[in-house]
Amino acid sequence: MPGVWSRRGIACLGAALPSLLAGLLAAGPALAAPAEGAAPVLSALWALPFAGVLLSIALMPLLAGHLWHHHYGKIAAGWTALFLLPYALAFGTGHAWHEFAHVMVGEYLPFITLLLALYAAGGGVLLKGSLVGTPGTNTALLAVGTAIASLMGTTGASMVLIRPLLRANAGRRRKMHTFVFFIFLVSNIGGSLTPLGDPPLYLGFLKGVSFFWPTTHLFGEFLFCAVLLLAVYWVLDSLAYAKERKAPIAPAAEAAMHADHAEAPPHERLAIAGWVNVALIGAVVAAVLMQGLWQPGEVSLLGQPIGLERVVAMLIFLAITAASVWLTPAGIREANGFTWGAIVEVAKLFAAIFLTMAPVLAMLKAGPAGPLAGLVALTSDPAGQPIPWVYFWLTGLLSSFLDNAPTYLVFFNLAGGDAAALMGQGALTLAAISCGAVFMGANSYIGNAPNFMVKAIVEAQGVRMPSFFGYCGWALVFLVPTFILVTLLFF
Repeated sequence: MPGVWSRRGIACLGAALPSLLAGLLAAGPALAAPAEGAAPVLSALWALPFAGVLLSIALMPLLAGHLWHHHYGKIAAGWTALFLLPYALAFGTGHAWHEFAHVMVGEYLPFITLLLALYAAGGGVLLKGSLVGTPGTNTALLAVGTAIASLMGTTGASMVLIRPLLRANAGRRRKMHTFVFFIFLVSNIGGSLTPLGDPPLYLGFLKGVSFFWPTTHLFGEFLFCAVLLLAVYWVLDSLAYAKERKAPIAPAAEAAMHADHAEAPPHERLAIAGWVNVALIGAVVAAVLMQGLWQPGEVSLLGQPIGLERVVAMLIFLAITAASVWLTPAGIREANGFTWGAIVEVAKLFAAIFLTMAPVLAMLKAGPAGPLAGLVALTSDPAGQPIPWVYFWLTGLLSSFLDNAPTYLVFFNLAGGDAAALMGQGALTLAAISCGAVFMGANSYIGNAPNFMVKAIVEAQGVRMPSFFGYCGWALVFLVPTFILVTLLFF
């Protein structure tokens, strides 16, 4: 069957590519040729490669799993080529190279080096001790992760706690919901209180939003979502736990904890091994903060201007990765079930996502002059005043499928782009944009990078996770009603 699906998948993809290529090329002449140095004006048709990437991630694991798991990097690269090659033919190789280099230098390389450092360091922190996946233990782990995500970032908190949660629940049969709620809370909502927590807030910090503004202005929304979702999770997990056979659960958790030992103690107090990686995670956080406080000027990389502080930060992230690999005992990574597969998958797929997403973001940035003008017009009332709840939902829904950091920036600029004004009379609008970007990044696997990393790590341990649309269904049932209540209470 996998072979049949592979042949069918290749045949369908091959049949679709020529017509898509022709459609994109046809869009080019219909547009005015851009002036030298000016960005081309794009039609909505240029969003098709991005849609292709999303549909491939969503459908191919279900319909052509063998093909996808062996060739997902090639498929992602194919969709990227279906954007860049027609773009070069329609607007010139200079514009195509500029777009590629701009995305790689300005967005992708800072993104992936940060994730790599956190992934390596997080995988070298081992929470030792007897953890058994009872509803109380699981809820406590989710609560701790939610609390620390604003201090060490959603990615850092996710990488440190996902493996202890996996080990604690090794003997559970009903546990998928635990990792779904982990993504909701630790990988997203927990990062809403400081610029260190989630990339959208960090961009706001770079634009002039004060460091503790999210802490004071988003705390109510954060607390409401965290308490409500933790309570819902505890009820769900209690119902699931009541159906489990209790006898194997604790021994399986102990066996997962001590998989590399011939004999394991019956109980072990909680302790942390790999403290050097805790220090390295602290160094990552310091490097992130450094970029907002030290800005010595710009340099050129691949022909693109980039702040020297960002280049230095990328080098620091690579050095932290190397230090983590060098200094972490192999036994710690083995006990964590650490592999490099998840970060490799994220690196390949998000390169395609970032590149094919560029035209969609350009359409949003075009504002009233772009093809998404109707969407942009919804953000203001007839008097021209911003409508906070619309900003919350538009920023959030687009952050669910676009990267939430540039989406935040688009709506930040659409609301005026003046940090002082937005922190003052525009505070409700800025809170809506911030909450939409951070909270609703949880609505899909690609809304925020830790989501996909958690999914990949959990599946690498042999635990089934929902499909792309299945996960969106979980979000529709549990997150969307929560966000409706947030709208009614706060916006």
